[in-house]
Amino acid sequence: MTTSAPVYFVRHGQTDWNAESRLQGQAETDINALGREQATRNGRTLKALIADPSGFDFVASPLRRTRETMERIRRAMGLDPFAYRTDSRLAELNFGDWQGFTYDELELREPGSKARRALDKWNFQPPGDAAESYEMLKDRVAPWLGEVTSRTVCVTHGGIFRVLFSMIGDLTQKKAAVLPVPQDRVLMLENGTLTWI
Repeated sequence: MTTSAPVYFVRHGQTDWNAESRLQGQAETDINALGREQATRNGRTLKALIADPSGFDFVASPLRRTRETMERIRRAMGLDPFAYRTDSRLAELNFGDWQGFTYDELELREPGSKARRALDKWNFQPPGDAAESYEMLKDRVAPWLGEVTSRTVCVTHGGIFRVLFSMIGDLTQKKAAVLPVPQDRVLMLENGTLTWI
């Protein structure tokens, strides 16, 4: 990151899969009624924080749940909902063959799945050609973060927040991998420090 200007990160609003503890990864899901409320509230929070949004870059993961969240945020800020860009590097961790399943369902298919991942959650790569570990996600996100040169609002996913706390927040990989990431708060990165708002 080459700027000390603030970057505001928002996780997408809740989806039904979040509520069911279902592994979403890069599967396309929509935010639910609570998720829409969360997005609008986060937009109001950002409106109060940002006096002049004209100098901000607005960027989201290309997945549907993040795009709808961004559009609701921008609408709550009084901005054109669709005047933002997407970046594929901000997409969620890919869970490969595990996407769409709960851990209980995986245990029926592949006994011991949850325990295997828990041994080293940061470096564990689920089965499937496109599946990623958090370390692989970090390698994908780091170049994007290094290119941030201006004040930014970013709507992304829980996995990206965990990577940020590993890279910037000095959390160990073990702690970052299990970090709870709220969907109704804004995370500010400024001068190398992460702060929940």
